[in-house]
Amino acid sequence: MSLVHSPPVLPTLRPAAELLPLLSKLRNNIAAVFLGKDEVIRFSLVALLAEGHLLLEDVPGVGKTVLAKAVARSLSCSFHRVQFTPDLLPGDLIGTSIFNQQTSKFVFEPGPLFAQVVLADEINRATPRTQSALLEAMSEKQITVDGQTRPLGPPFLVLATQNPYEFEGTYPLPESQLDRFLLRMQIGYPAREAERNILTQHRAGEPVDTLSAVLSPDDVVALQQHTRSVRVEAPVAEYVLNLIGATRTHPDIRLGASTRAALAYYRAVQAYAVTAGRDYATPDDVKALAGPVLAHRLLTKAWDQGGRDDAGALVNDIVAKTPVPA
Repeated sequence: MSLVHSPPVLPTLRPAAELLPLLSKLRNNIAAVFLGKDEVIRFSLVALLAEGHLLLEDVPGVGKTVLAKAVARSLSCSFHRVQFTPDLLPGDLIGTSIFNQQTSKFVFEPGPLFAQVVLADEINRATPRTQSALLEAMSEKQITVDGQTRPLGPPFLVLATQNPYEFEGTYPLPESQLDRFLLRMQIGYPAREAERNILTQHRAGEPVDTLSAVLSPDDVVALQQHTRSVRVEAPVAEYVLNLIGATRTHPDIRLGASTRAALAYYRAVQAYAVTAGRDYATPDDVKALAGPVLAHRLLTKAWDQGGRDDAGALVNDIVAKTPVPA
């Protein structure tokens, strides 16, 4: 018996000239109902292209759920929305085995995680036990139940929302859960002109409910494959590693970025370049993503004193002090 293994069959990459117009169409479709936040839309596309997950963290009523629904409705992918509550159980997410009396066998009934796009609304309202049901799905794109592993996607995207200022009845996401999110971002209040347009747009109903899909699952996978082909030259990659290393030696940070964070950062940089229409990454791409990729993954020393702290300011300090490659 030969021990020589055949090389894997790699998928045929579709040309950028065919894919980039699709990305533009997706961006415009989302922007039609999510007004005045082009950079927020861009970051959501980065998460999709880099095969990561997105955590939207902001006060109620600024459009977190609208953005998540707009992304989901713009893709002709299976979509499930889960409202996280304290009584939600892991089986309510991943599914459970039900005894079939006719066949005298247990039959697995899949839960809402078996979808290509999952909206986890107010994720921090569920208990840590339920939150942990997402770990395998988000990290490995699979779910293991009763000893059997079932794949998810492709594509597979989790869009989660939470209110960082509400503590009653919430359970802060543990570090292992936060590390599964490629990006964490705040939306913020819209500009006055955009808010005026929002008021006008909603007179006839909820605009996001009228959105039509503009990309197929195959289109999304093709864009993800194209993203992996983006060139990251050695100086840019070293810049990423320098920023990662600086989080591990900063005097005000107790737990720095992990190797998983470095890999996520690298892929996010590739995706950010694609959203700019380029096939190569630049140091500016690395700088633009530092906060959204790293801040939620760092444990600052303020936690030791029993208080919550946002590491965004420390990330900005690291970026300011780390030399930029020429």
